[in-house]
Amino acid sequence: IEGLTRAGHRALVLGDGQEAVGCFRKAFVLSRSVESPRLRSACAFNLGAAYVETGKPRKGLEFLLQSQSSLGGNGEPSRGLYFSIEAAREGLQDFPKAPERFDGDRTAQAGSRARTRVRMGCCYLGMREPARAARCFLDAARCFAAAASPEAAAVALSRASGSMLQSQGFGTAEITAVLAQCHSLCGSIRDAALRGKLYSAIGLSYSQLHIFTLAAESFERALASGPEQHRAAALLQNMGAAHNALGSFGTALGWHRRAAGLHGALGNRRAQGQCFGNLAYACSRLGNHEAAAESYLHALQAFRDSGDVQGQWQACEGLGAAYFHLGDPHRAIGHYKEAL
Repeated sequence: IEGLTRAGHRALVLGDGQEAVGCFRKAFVLSRSVESPRLRSACAFNLGAAYVETGKPRKGLEFLLQSQSSLGGNGEPSRGLYFSIEAAREGLQDFPKAPERFDGDRTAQAGSRARTRVRMGCCYLGMREPARAARCFLDAARCFAAAASPEAAAVALSRASGSMLQSQGFGTAEITAVLAQCHSLCGSIRDAALRGKLYSAIGLSYSQLHIFTLAAESFERALASGPEQHRAAALLQNMGAAHNALGSFGTALGWHRRAAGLHGALGNRRAQGQCFGNLAYACSRLGNHEAAAESYLHALQAFRDSGDVQGQWQACEGLGAAYFHLGDPHRAIGHYKEAL
């Protein structure tokens, strides 16, 4: 039960609600055979909170109420429990007052407060209030740091930066400061998989801010962590895209080819089509329009295989431009008509 609970909390902090539900459900089933009402209550609470985060407030409320009743009326429910029941009861739609009620409790230990702030942040995301979610994640990061939990602090900072970008209510300087904090913590994280995921998330955030030099550096660090193949393929694709954005088209070619090859080996045809599109664009910017046309043809076939209509018209438009530059206006017109 302890191992499943730790795994569930880790998944919850990482934003993987489905994984958290699975872990907490197994722990809850096991707790039924244990002579400890408080343990059964904790397991029911964890499962209910996870259901709330994954957008199933009614299901969550069922287990949160079980958590309350399994204590047999001994003592008052914790503020964390009250908060989650409130979120479930309102279906994550009318929840602005519950955080203020929790905020009155300043005596909670740093780790406990941090976990609750993470849960609050997740609920605010469910309510489509990313600005409030960002502040919860930032507060959680401070509490995790105070509790000497650098891994959890880094994850909270990563989620904070993502929420800040989503809200569009924060300046670039504020977001980059949070990303820099997160980046500084990553070096001390021993878990290579987690470190790689964080570097990848940091890179994507820098890409959204159009700071592609730092994005490329973060993607490269993520690759150095030895990710599994699916994640490596995505990172190679992002590296190529970042170098395209930087205008380093010669450097980008190698990344595009590696990404297309790995996505192809994994059967990710749509992603492979995107890599061929990126490769074609780099070739066209280098003036190699024949190679661009060949890559656009590969992209078009991959998008047809995966049913991606938008990808198809983009590839057709690219083919039109390539054949125009190659002095074949007849074929260019044909591809432009196909794009239309």
